Order: sequence, then structure tokens, then C-alpha cells
Amino acid sequence: MNSQLEKIFMKVQKPGRYTGGELNSVVKDPSKVDFRFAFCFPDLYEVGMSHLGIAILYDMFNKREDIWCERVYSPWTDLDRIMRERSIPLFALESQEPVKDFDFLGITLQYEMCYANILQL
Repeated sequence: MNSQLEKIFMKVQKPGRYTGGELNSVVKDPSKVDFRFAFCFPDLYEVGMSHLGIAILYDMFNKREDIWCERVYSPWTDLDRIMRERSIPLFALESQEPVKDFDFLGITLQYEMCYANILQL
């Protein structure tokens, strides 16, 4: 885990939503994949992680050996404030690497309330 992020996680209400490592999450060696895909759900982890469509696409991409698909969720206001203050870029759940370093970015829009959250991403 990124040591800078680890210290910050101790200052937010629910750090578990940012740490990853859940059952069935996929971690691959970045040097052994051709493409890295950041799959963004513009809402909180608790809302997006239970979405069946996200789970199906995440599994489908990660079954391929040449692709590593990681999940990205909108940070809650406490972490968002800290990230803005310290210029910390939005990061992926599995590797905690900045989204800007990925080859592809996908954003799913499940309902109209998510539209404004894209600006936060």
C-alpha cells in the first residue's frame, strides 16, 4: 500500500472503502499486462461495488491475461478534501496508482445523479 495514502486513510471515516483487497479482487503484475484499464463508477464504493454490471465487466476484462482492469470510485467528501489540499490524484482501488497512468479509462453512468460526480473524478 502507498505509505502516503495509508497515513491519509487513518484520517477519514471509512478507510476500508479505499484499501481494496476484497475477496475476488484481482491484482496482477503491471509488467506482465499489455493494457491497464481503469473502470470508474462515479459514486461511493458502497454503491458501486454491489452493482452486478460492474462485477461482470470487471471479471470479463480480468480473465484476459493481457489486461488488468482496476476499479475506481468517487471519494467521500472527507478524502476528497484531503486529496485536493495535498494534490493527490484520483487512484485505483487495487494498485492505488493514479488513474492518469492507465491506458484506458471507462466511466459507467447508471443514473442521472452520477453526472455531477464525473467532475469530481
